[in-house]
Amino acid sequence: MALDSPRLSFVLDQVATGKIQLPDFQRNWKWDDERIKALIATVTLDYPLGVVMTLETGGEPQFKARTLTGADSAADEVPDLLLLDGQQRLTSLFQALRSGRPVETEDARGKKLRRWYYIDIAKAVDPNADRDDAIISVPEDRVLREDFARKVKLDLSTKELECAAGYFPLHLVFDNTRVGDWQRGFVKADDRNWDVWSQFGDRVLHNILSFQIPMIRLAHNTTKDAVCSVFERVNTGGVPLNVFELLTATYAGDRTYRREFRDDYRLPDVWGDIKKRLCTEFPVFGRFENGVEDGLSNSDFLQAVSLVHSWELKQQGRAATVACKRRDLLRLPLADFRRLEPRVADAFTWVGDFLARQCIVRSIDLPYRTQLVPLAAVRVILEERTDEPEVLERITQWYWCGVLGEMYGSATESRFSRDVEQLVAWRGTEDGVPDTITEAAFIADRINSLTSRLSAAYKGIYALIIKQGAVDWAHTEEPLTATQIAEQNIDVRYIFPKSWFARHNPDDGRQSSIVNKTVLSSQANKSMTGSPSSYLKTLARASGMRAEWFDDVVATHLIDPVTLHEEKFDRFYEDRSERLLALVEAAMGKRVVRRGGAW
Repeated sequence: MALDSPRLSFVLDQVATGKIQLPDFQRNWKWDDERIKALIATVTLDYPLGVVMTLETGGEPQFKARTLTGADSAADEVPDLLLLDGQQRLTSLFQALRSGRPVETEDARGKKLRRWYYIDIAKAVDPNADRDDAIISVPEDRVLREDFARKVKLDLSTKELECAAGYFPLHLVFDNTRVGDWQRGFVKADDRNWDVWSQFGDRVLHNILSFQIPMIRLAHNTTKDAVCSVFERVNTGGVPLNVFELLTATYAGDRTYRREFRDDYRLPDVWGDIKKRLCTEFPVFGRFENGVEDGLSNSDFLQAVSLVHSWELKQQGRAATVACKRRDLLRLPLADFRRLEPRVADAFTWVGDFLARQCIVRSIDLPYRTQLVPLAAVRVILEERTDEPEVLERITQWYWCGVLGEMYGSATESRFSRDVEQLVAWRGTEDGVPDTITEAAFIADRINSLTSRLSAAYKGIYALIIKQGAVDWAHTEEPLTATQIAEQNIDVRYIFPKSWFARHNPDDGRQSSIVNKTVLSSQANKSMTGSPSSYLKTLARASGMRAEWFDDVVATHLIDPVTLHEEKFDRFYEDRSERLLALVEAAMGKRVVRRGGAW
């Protein structure tokens, strides 16, 4: 790493000729008009601007590069330096002082503008004036208007008008010939301007021409992981750099691929096609519409690929661990990504089917998105063996231990690696049981505090209620299916309604527990007003069933109907708690932990 301080004029020349470019993971320039004026004022005063950071390319950039906004004519040049930090400042200064074109910016409300920047010479040389007030911007036609554009406030549309008004066009500042020509016009407009120009040269032009940019230069062999880390540290005020963006720029600059296909590899397009296909078939993965996505992320997909790739390398003795941390993703060669990408995409299709069999079909109902990463990797490695009953049973136990034991809430990357290796190696014996299964525990009292779908265990329990055969109370023909969950607006509903508690025990905190909730359609929920004994009669009549038959439907939700008819909430709560805990035990394949530590 080296530090030097080149002059601003030299740096902007490098930008213009393409010797300084951006790595393609950099986001677009977006400074507004007011910030640009403040930046120019800073330079004219020779105040510190802050350090910029660059990465030497060594003639072969690690990443695909692109020119700074406004330097498009240099797009075919191979850069010497990639700008990691300072894009907004250098692009603003390049456009305003060097490009010779109007600056494409926006106002405070986001309205697009094309502006030229000027400095009021009289205010600039006045020691009592605020320099910020001396910097102005005018529209592309160089006429500033007011009163809803009906009156001309300032006309700078010709050099003569600029000189007469005393506004120097800042886009000329590094062109000595044009500055000299403008000076002559300024003096010609008024003989007294000689002294004013002399002061302007000393107090403003000299500062701009001699202005230096402190620049850190990272060596060309700096690792991608280090580049990513440095970029995040110096861009703490912006959006954190995504590994996907870094790999996008890396893969787009892959020379082998470009030689073979005469084009850039477009990682966002590849991922977009995968995500659209997955979301169309399985809403549990979220959505992808008009470039906006949620749910399963591009980083999740990359991590799954990395887990498989590192597992392969470990089998070959070329890697010590199975891993998917940032540095591992950044070391993933394009050739290996292209080889594994379709297999991982197909694996996520299998994951979607697996989740549907667990009665988890909507993204809002997914307990942990992160747990899908090792699940997909295991599918790639084991292939069709994951469909063998014994293997599928083990994977299902692992999945529910992760959900109900709430094991995937933090520090997931190390768990990813362990789970992949341990699930692949597990043969169903007592030896080698994955840590996620052995470490998972469900404390019996936890069921009282499961009150919202923010908890993975909360989502897991109501998925298990559906899975074990719950029948909707308004659509009683058959147990709930994945299709009905979406079509009938199946959601968690109160069994003893809030209105019942308001009359009988308004301070009972148990009313919000999942014990007092079940999964029902919106149609059923509309009838569930008043007391349980009352709404059960209404629902039974609507179903056309005899009352005792409808009680059998209620019982499919692990509820004793008698406790509802008699409105014995304490008895209901105790009975259903035990039924739900038994459901948890069956899914996890192990006993819940009772008060006092007994199993």
